[in-house]
Amino acid sequence: MSIFSERLRQLRNERNVSQVALAKEVGVSSRVYQDYEYGKREAQMTTLIRMADFFGVSLDYLTGRTDTP
Repeated sequence: MSIFSERLRQLRNERNVSQVALAKEVGVSSRVYQDYEYGKREAQMTTLIRMADFFGVSLDYLTGRTDTP
């Protein structure tokens, strides 16, 4: 599993948001979102930006380039 997948799952769980709800929020199907968390698919830039905005973190943090949110 990638750092991105781990961070995504961690952030979602910390905020007590379901995969289905987060998928709707960022504009992807629940199956596609699930694939992000399992490391089976990489997100497009627009989706990454929506996720970072939703969680209030930087893209660098979300993708594992820094440990500072």
